[in-house]
Amino acid sequence: MRNDRYLTLDQLTAAVDDGRIDTVVVAFTDMQGRLQGKRLHARYFLDIVVEHGTEGCNYLLGVDVDMNTVEGYAITSWERGYGDMEFVLDLDTIRLLTHLPATALVQCDLVWPDHRSVVQSPRSILKAQQVRAAELGYAALAGTELEFIVFDDTYEAARNADYRDLTPANQYNVDYSILGTTRVEPLLRDIRNTMYDAGLNVEGAKGECNFGQHEIGFLYDDVLVTADNHVVFKNTAKEIAAQHGKAITFMAKYNEREGNSCHIHLSLRGTDGEIVFWEDDHRSALYDQFVAGVLATLPDFTLLYAPNVNSYKRFAAGSFAPTTIAWGEDNRTCAVRLVGRGAGARMENRVPGGDVNPYLALAAMLAGGLHGIEKGLELEPPLEGNAYTSGRPTVPRTLREARDVFASSSIARAALGDEVVDHYTNMADVELAAFDAAVTDWELRRGFERM
Repeated sequence: MRNDRYLTLDQLTAAVDDGRIDTVVVAFTDMQGRLQGKRLHARYFLDIVVEHGTEGCNYLLGVDVDMNTVEGYAITSWERGYGDMEFVLDLDTIRLLTHLPATALVQCDLVWPDHRSVVQSPRSILKAQQVRAAELGYAALAGTELEFIVFDDTYEAARNADYRDLTPANQYNVDYSILGTTRVEPLLRDIRNTMYDAGLNVEGAKGECNFGQHEIGFLYDDVLVTADNHVVFKNTAKEIAAQHGKAITFMAKYNEREGNSCHIHLSLRGTDGEIVFWEDDHRSALYDQFVAGVLATLPDFTLLYAPNVNSYKRFAAGSFAPTTIAWGEDNRTCAVRLVGRGAGARMENRVPGGDVNPYLALAAMLAGGLHGIEKGLELEPPLEGNAYTSGRPTVPRTLREARDVFASSSIARAALGDEVVDHYTNMADVELAAFDAAVTDWELRRGFERM
């Protein structure tokens, strides 16, 4: 389903031969949802890497957000010698990066030197759920909606200011405001057009509620294509912001105002393209079972929807960050919102924030939905009214709670495997240990003089 703006290997070769491309970025997605890899001379890439591959240290799937090596991961440690993983080129992902001179990007899977899959790799986790869906006769389509905040400060200036008292690109709520987006249009336009050149199907841009907050939307696609596009967009948007002398954050909750969400839309089709979520003028039984499964497993997979301590600061009543385990027809107060009819029928998961790893979240949604289909789960009636005041159960409200539910979940272990569950449980443990050891601004203001 990738479009003709992606490059074939032959097209890349021709571009290298005539000097239009001289650099190829080879990258995979790490646990935190970031692109990691290396820049290669294009001729070396074609002459050597295409046939023989390239490698990277396996610590890249066993570090914290600051790239510190940490303990607790079965696949990587000082005792294991920090060996290599092989990068397996996905030649269907060759794309131009027109914001950089003469540069193309190829995304990769990861295998061990004996060619076994690195099952803890986010891309491997999603592909495993794709295979599971295909075995049942289904293909998954998805779209992710990422919000971000733009600041008129460089990343270096933001760091020097400890990320406090920055100047947002808009200084009032610009939700749907044309004037508000015009103020930032040079940046937004550059991102949109660069993403189009890179193979993404761009819809448009709109303002959001927090000061300087915006969203750029893209059309749905195959779940793997969507996840690949998501991480390329996120990385490239930051690079382009830096070129404009600005900074962008996708963190789930930058301040006490509205957080950055990542609403995820998902539907199934038959592997032959048949519409399976809709029959005549109503939802199909399969659709209801799928949604019931996602709802039933929301607590099990919250860790994959909200992977950081900061993720849970976004979960505030009346904030458009729904956490109530319920669904509604076009009801934005519920964790799951159903929208569209016929070919456009789809579910929207409103729990994830802008810090989500899309491969993990999409894998979790597929795992939960397929669980609902396999168990024939019944979908409860839709919630009417305000889910925040409904008294219904909510997803875990802290990273520690989500970690414990995930680690003990028989559903997660059956769907993802013990190796994956243990790996990402340790990731949560690392995050929690780092936060528990930190002294926050809140503690200093509250206790420096008065305690």
